[in-house]
Formats: sequence, structure tokens, C-alpha cells
Amino acid sequence: MEEQHALPYLRETLLFLALAGIFIPLLQRLKVNQVLGFLAVGALFGPFGFGLWAGDFTWLTYFSFVRAEQVSGLAELGVMFLMFMIGLELSTERLWALRRWVFGAGVGQVAVSACLIGGVAYYFGLSLEASIVLGLVLSLSSTAVVMQLLTDQRSLQTPSGQAGFSILMFQDLMVVPLFILIDVFASGRSDDLAYLLSFAAVKSAGAILLIYLLGRRVIRPLFQFFVKKRQPDVFMALTLLSTLGIAGLTYLAGLSMALGALLAGLLLAETEFRHEVEVTIEPFKGLLMGLFFMSVGMQIDVREILKSPILIPLAVLSLFAVKTLVISVIFRIGGFHWGRAVETGVLLGQGGEFAFIVVAYALGTKLIGPQVAQFVMLVVGLSLFATPALAKAARAFGNWWERRHHHQLADLAHGAPPPQGSTVIIAGFGRVGQLLAKVLTEQDIAYVAIENDARLVTTLHPRGFPVYFGDASRAELLQKVNADRAAAVVLTMDHAASVLHAVKSIRREYPQLPVYARARDEAHAVALIQAGATLVVPEALESALQLTATVLHTVGLSEARTTDIVQAERDRRNAVLLAKKLS
Repeated sequence: MEEQHALPYLRETLLFLALAGIFIPLLQRLKVNQVLGFLAVGALFGPFGFGLWAGDFTWLTYFSFVRAEQVSGLAELGVMFLMFMIGLELSTERLWALRRWVFGAGVGQVAVSACLIGGVAYYFGLSLEASIVLGLVLSLSSTAVVMQLLTDQRSLQTPSGQAGFSILMFQDLMVVPLFILIDVFASGRSDDLAYLLSFAAVKSAGAILLIYLLGRRVIRPLFQFFVKKRQPDVFMALTLLSTLGIAGLTYLAGLSMALGALLAGLLLAETEFRHEVEVTIEPFKGLLMGLFFMSVGMQIDVREILKSPILIPLAVLSLFAVKTLVISVIFRIGGFHWGRAVETGVLLGQGGEFAFIVVAYALGTKLIGPQVAQFVMLVVGLSLFATPALAKAARAFGNWWERRHHHQLADLAHGAPPPQGSTVIIAGFGRVGQLLAKVLTEQDIAYVAIENDARLVTTLHPRGFPVYFGDASRAELLQKVNADRAAAVVLTMDHAASVLHAVKSIRREYPQLPVYARARDEAHAVALIQAGATLVVPEALESALQLTATVLHTVGLSEARTTDIVQAERDRRNAVLLAKKLS
């Protein structure tokens, strides 16, 4: 009779905490990647590791996960909280700006990769329906692994990181149509395919829009009402409620819970509570993500690899080769140089975690056989295992390419290098950056601009503007624009998190360089000042002061008196910010 516990999976939970708290830190001290460490631990302590001998040696049951499904539920929570943290780092404006990559590059990558992979499957004797499904399944990458690596590398806010994330977003949206496709193929209703997929797309878009619009009217008032006294326990409960609640709504709408968690993060990113939410959820996200990677490691059966020591590794390498080629070409067409294009291609070259779910579903509907399902799951699992090492090598290749082509400033830099000597560096070349550049040009002051919008760069650079593609927080890019000899850096980006990240990076590399930043509001300004900005201009404050000056002048005050009053108020607010910096 199976042993019962008052707390389900108590033994597995204790074993996981022991491994995460003791064994994983030891691997990190040996310079083993955290993702790779959790995957290896899952394989070693899983049902195909020590679990194989648990029946013969009872004491091994205390040091192994006998069944992978025992931790699968908690592992799904790990993916959800990863997507939630991603949403916090973004904004609706940023997502809209990435639409060309989401629906352009994303569609192209999935379509071309699916055709190539599906063609190989069909060549090896699988049915047309099974080949189509497997081609689509293996064209998807692992959001969990890729985002963890981007976070560890601090590359998520870079142009290539944002473009890669855009492709991952489209891949996540493909999961629902995949399930519909399997049902259609299994039932033989192929003539209804176009109608069913169109209906699913409209339903999905409508559900996402409805949840987002309703969430905007609920999330902020909910937090404002219940967090007045800033009790940590209430704040944590509301954060979990928002994440799991919206994830539950997307699940009821037939979409993935991970997508709902992403929406929850986007909604909270637009509130004044985003930074506190990040701090609150970070420890849980790390533990749950570790549990997810361990559950993936548990799928790897070393015995099957030994049965096919050539075919399985060859299949893994072939999967990476096909997807790397497709993604690299797409990124090169999109304006990235070959170094970053190949780096991102390798980073997205593995199979995705959704493959385990989709392949199991296809197996249940008899669309594919058990032997094919086991082979695909093993290839996907090993590709996840190989990703950290391959990604590290690809990143080294990308950096080598940039050093070898040092005359190019960044991914889309064409023509002469940026001006030498004392210049003003403008990070962000939107309306504010272009206005500043116009004034500097009229005063014969040299400047160089850095912008991460590829379309804007490709439009302005050929017209003679010294604007280059890249991320202002990257140390190597700052070196190429001679930041050590610059007069100042002016940060005009409209994404609050990007500005804060850039201030910290610039201050770390160039402690004496003046950094002037545009802030969204006074709370953002305080964060920038504390991060080391020399001077911060809150947009809301300057707009209010300009309106105040107009009103005072309209009611009869002289221009000199109006100027004095407005300047006094500006000085008072700046003194408050300075006091925050000194404290």
C-alpha cells in the first residue's frame, strides 16, 4: 500500500529544497550554469536515474523522484512566474513596437522551420499529418530556457534580445492552434481546418483583449485599496492572486496559463507597484523555475541514448542546425550583423517545453506512435540540456564577430565611425532625442545617437544622421562611441526600465561621466537619482510647470514674475530629488 502523507508530495518537496539549497550552489561554485545544473540534477535524481534502482534499494526512494509527474504541477508554476516577470520588464508600447518581429519574423521562423523539419520527418516514413504536427512542434523554442539565459546574460533589453523574445511570443501563441490541428487530423475533418484555425485565432485575440481591458480597470484600484499600509503579506497575496487569477482566465478561454501570467505582468508593469512586485516574486520564481528545469531533466533516459548513440545526438545537432540557419537569415534580413544573428539563432535552436505536452497529446490521439513520441521527447530534452553550453559558445562568436568588424558601431552601423573627441551621446533618438540633436547641431556641438529601433536607424542613418543601432547600457557599445571622452550622456528613452538599467550600467563603467536622464514621473526620477544620474527631468513635472506658467501669465502676472515663481517651484522639487540622492 502506498505511503500516505498529510501534505502531498512532502518527500519530493523536501528533496527538491535540499538539492536547490545545497547541491546546486556547489555546482555553481564549479562554474556550472544554473540551468544546466538543474537539468543534470533532474536526470540524476529522476525516474531514469536513481529512480531506476529505487525498487531494489528502498532507501533510494528518499533520494530520488520516482515519477516525473509528481513535480509537473509545480514546474508549470515556474514557467508561469517566468512569463510574469517577463511581462513586468515590458510595456504595451514596447510590445506594439515589436509587432513587426512578433508577426513578421515569428511567422517566417515557424513556417520555414516547420516545413524543413516536417519534410525530414516525412522523408523518414511518417504520415503527412504526423510530419506537419512534428514540424510545427519542433519549430517552437523553449521560452523558459531562453529567457533564463537572457536574464543571466542581462541581454533581454538588448535589440537582439527583444527580437528573440518577440519570436518566442509568437511561438507561444501557436500552441492553441496546434492542439486544434491534432484534433482535426485525428478525427479526419481536414476540410474544416481553415475554418477551425480562423475561429481559434479570433477567439484567442478577443479573449486576450477582453482580459487586458478588464484587468486595467481592476489591477491598479485593487492594489491601491489594499496596500495602503504596505503590509508585505497583503502585497504578496495580491501579487499571487493577480498572476494566478489572470492565468486561470486565459486557461478558461482555451489559452495557455503562461500567456495569462504574461498579461498579468504587463498590467502590473503599468502601475506604480512594479518594482515592489519584482522584489516580492523573485525568490519564488527562481525556485519554481529550478523545479521546471529539473522536471525536464527527468525526461532524459540515458539508456535510450545508449541504444542510439549516433542517431539521437545527430538529431539534436540537426535540430539546432536547421533552426539556427532559419533564424540567422531572418535576423540578418532584419538588420542584425551575422555575429548577433547566429548567436540568437543558436539560442533559439532547441526544442520547446510545450513539445512534451503536445507530443503526449498527439500520442493519446494515435496520431503518432509510442516509439516516435519517445524519440522526439528525448531529442527535445537533450536539446534543452545542450542549450547553455551552445549559447555560451554562440555568444563568444557574436563578440568575436563584433571585435573583428570593429569599424561597425553596432548591428546596423554603416559608414564612418562616430565622431572622435568630446561629444554628447544621446541614447534614444525619438522626438525628444531628435529635438536635442537639432539644437546641438545649430550650436555646432557634435553628438552621436544610439537607438534600438531598427526601422528608425535605417531611415535616418543613410540621410547623414550620426545615429547607430544598439543598446546604450552595453559597455562595449559605450566604448565604441568614446564615452570616456564624451561631454555627457543624455538618456531620452521612453521605457522606464531601460533608462534605469542604462544609468546603472553607465555609472558602473564611467563614474565621472555626467548622465542626464528623462524620467516618466517623480517616483521614476527618485529611482534614477539613487542609481547615480547627475540630473533628472521628470516629464510630468515639466509639463505641469509649463501649464502653470501659462495660467499665471494669462491671469495677469508679468513674464518676469511668472518665470521667478516657476523657477522657484522647479528648484524646490529638484532640491527634494537631491535630498533623496544624498539620503
